[in-house]
Amino acid sequence: MHDYTGVIHLHSEYSFDGRTPVSRMIRAARTSRVHFLALTDHACVTARDRGWEGWHDGVLVIVGQEISPRFNHYLAFGPCGVVDIPDDAEDTDPQSYIDRVREAGGIGFIAHPDHKGAPLFHVKHYPWTDWDISGFNGLGIWDFMTDWQESLTGKVRALASYLMPALVLRGPDRETLVRWDALGRERRVPGIGECDNHNTKKRWFGVTMPVFPFARVLPILRTHILTKEPLAEASGPAMESVLKALAEGRSYVANDWLASSTGFRFQAERPAGVVVMGEEAHFQSDEDWVLQVRVPGEGRICLVRDGAVIREESGRSLSLPAPGPGVYRVEVRRWSWGRWRPWIFSNPVYLRGTQGAA
Repeated sequence: MHDYTGVIHLHSEYSFDGRTPVSRMIRAARTSRVHFLALTDHACVTARDRGWEGWHDGVLVIVGQEISPRFNHYLAFGPCGVVDIPDDAEDTDPQSYIDRVREAGGIGFIAHPDHKGAPLFHVKHYPWTDWDISGFNGLGIWDFMTDWQESLTGKVRALASYLMPALVLRGPDRETLVRWDALGRERRVPGIGECDNHNTKKRWFGVTMPVFPFARVLPILRTHILTKEPLAEASGPAMESVLKALAEGRSYVANDWLASSTGFRFQAERPAGVVVMGEEAHFQSDEDWVLQVRVPGEGRICLVRDGAVIREESGRSLSLPAPGPGVYRVEVRRWSWGRWRPWIFSNPVYLRGTQGAA
C-alpha cells in the first residue's frame, strides 16, 4: 500500500474568516512534505473556480466546502458544488444538507463534533448537536484547533501553548471516541483528522500575532491515506483516489510533529486474505484471525475492541489472535518531552458477527 500524507479542513483567503493565499498554503505544504490539502472554505468553492484544484508542484489541492450554520458543521467534497446555508443560522436541519451532498455525488464528514470553544478568548463553541441523522460518510475524530483551544485556560498557559502547540494536544475528545465506537457497531464510519486553521490575527499581551501561519501547523495533525496504486499524475483520478480512500476509511490520523507515522499499518489476517483499515469481513470462529499492528517507531500500542482496550504493549509491533467479532482499532502514544503523548489513531477493521455483517 502507498501511504500519502494530507491535511484536511483548511481555510484560505476565500473564507470570510481566512486571509492566506492558496499559493502560500501550497508552498507550506511542500515544505512540510504534505501530499494533499483538502480546502474547506466557508460557503464557497472559489479556490476551484480560480483554478487551484489539482496538482501544484507535487501537492494535490482538493477543494471542498465547510457548511457552517451556527451548529452542525459539515465538510463536503466532490461534485456537490456550493451548498449554501446562512452562517449562524440556528434552525437549519442538518439532514437537509447531508442529503444534498450525497444526492449530488459528494461525500461529507461531520466536523469537530465536540468543539467546546475557548471562553477566555471569546471563541464560541461549534459542536454537532443533532445525531438523529443518517447518510454522512464519517466524522472528524481529532481536530487540531479544537484540541489546542482547550489548552487556553489562562493567559500564561495560552502563550506557552502558542509557542509549542504540538505539545499541548491531548488527543481525540473521549466523548467523540465513545460515539465513534458506538456508530461503528452499526455501520462503517470512517474517521478523519482536521486542522481547521484560518491563520487569523489575534491581539495577545498587546501584540498582534497570527494564529497560526500554515507552515507551523501543517507538520502537526495529519490524515494518512493508503492506496493500492500510486496517485495518478492526472488531477481528476488522483482526487478520486484520495476521496475514495477517505470515504472507505483506508486511513489513520497522526500527530506527525512527534515523529513521522508513515509506515503505520493495522490489519486483520486470515488464511483467506487480509482485511485492512476501513474494510469489513465476516468473522468465523473456525478461521484463524490474527490482528497485526506495525508502528514506525517505539510507542505504547493500545488495541481497542468495541471501545474497550483489550491489549496494551510497548514496542514497534503487536500481534494478537482476534478474540471474536468486533470493531477493532488502534491508538498509539509516543514518549516525548517527559510523557506519553497521543500519536496515532487508526480507522477500524470491522469483523462482523452474523447479526452485524453487512
